[in-house]
Amino acid sequence: MRSVRAHLKVPKGAAYIVVMRETRSPKSLPDDELLRRLSALVAQSRRGEADLIAHIAEVDERRLYAREGTPSMFAYCTERLHLSEPETGLRLHVARACRRHPVLLEMLRDGRLHLSGIATLAPHLTPANRKGVLKRAVHRSKRQIEEIVAELNPRSEAPTLMRKVPVPRGGNGPAGPGPRDEAGRTTGPRGAEHRPDDVGRVSLTECSGSADVPVREHRPDDVPVAPAATPAAASRIEPVAPARFRVHFNASAELRDKLERLQALMRHSVPDGDLAKVIDLAVTEKLERLEAKRFGKTKKPRKTLAETDTAPKSRDIPAAVRRAVYARDGGRCTYRDKRGRRCTARHNLEFHHRKTPFGRGGDHSPDSVTLHCRAHNLLMAGQEYGEEKMAQFRRSPDRVSEPMAVYATGSTQRSAFLNSVRTESGRRRPAGVRGVHCPRGATLGARPGLMPGGPRWEKRARSTCRSRAGRLE
Repeated sequence: MRSVRAHLKVPKGAAYIVVMRETRSPKSLPDDELLRRLSALVAQSRRGEADLIAHIAEVDERRLYAREGTPSMFAYCTERLHLSEPETGLRLHVARACRRHPVLLEMLRDGRLHLSGIATLAPHLTPANRKGVLKRAVHRSKRQIEEIVAELNPRSEAPTLMRKVPVPRGGNGPAGPGPRDEAGRTTGPRGAEHRPDDVGRVSLTECSGSADVPVREHRPDDVPVAPAATPAAASRIEPVAPARFRVHFNASAELRDKLERLQALMRHSVPDGDLAKVIDLAVTEKLERLEAKRFGKTKKPRKTLAETDTAPKSRDIPAAVRRAVYARDGGRCTYRDKRGRRCTARHNLEFHHRKTPFGRGGDHSPDSVTLHCRAHNLLMAGQEYGEEKMAQFRRSPDRVSEPMAVYATGSTQRSAFLNSVRTESGRRRPAGVRGVHCPRGATLGARPGLMPGGPRWEKRARSTCRSRAGRLE
């Protein structure tokens, strides 16, 4: 003990704790232990982030950056602490907000709020609304917090518009910023044209605020403006008022022409040609078609659930069953973890046989089928069939990917698969020739009794192709 105390230079009478750090690789940890450690590390990271914000706020308050030879706190963080410009701007903005509202620092420490959420809320917090707004923002995503901000500060609506992207001339083209000083601030216009920074983006705007005003980032006053990038291809949706959003995306010339043609064809239902209404009607119609094919949702079903045969004759689930399961599960994955928390996924949904797997004789009754996202469907398949079996299935070199989208059926899907098969030389089957060109000239004619629809048909087609090729030897 004396040697440890002397090595650590602990004053006499002071308490000390020797911490043994375990350096086991995450790959060697069991599943439960790995999840537990990840949660502990996230909590530790939040506490460290809160301490970092508190120190930045105090150094900024005392102006200690000046004695280190830097003109601002932003310069001190980037030049002395070697932080990047975006993270410095974000942390400075949060640190100054925490000085005005100390409760934000405690919410950041215990994980009720994150940095992006504080930066989004800070300009709109007042002593009067702080308690109610922060209560609504607990454990919310940045997108949900932006909707809260849109309620606090709704923007005026602007007409729907479509504008052209100017052709960029390198990084500092006509849409670029003007000259800048040493601190990175814009000192004057570039060229003869004066316009906002975001005028170089083509956007389709629905019920937004002023479309010509760029969306400002949350940053301190002494943070230099980053050079304006060339027109970005990323699309975004911004809340501007309760239940109102602004939609931006870059469009090609072909899409613009299609939109104009659609506007002209829909003048009878949309006399004013409002682009937002036209897109709304087109998207609604497309959704109805896709949901009818995927989940059996239709206004006039051919068969009711009572008239539907749910025997496991094929892997295809009847439309009436898909329709009932989708309505029962609310279009959401039904997987629940050990604590009873339900998965929130509403995309990439698949039908899962929860009682008896289809490969083991499970039927297609609504009680046997449920909605799962792809990740949980694979997880349940691994538990039912075994991970080794599923790994062998996924890595099988003979497995042929699906030839078309799952919506294609009948002769269309069969013809598409036959056309997709290549010969050894890489050439496709000539147009008008029936059958698949197999190695050494063997062919596989289209068999009307064997409909495509999954790996069974593809495997049989490949096997027949190889066997006929062997006979030609």
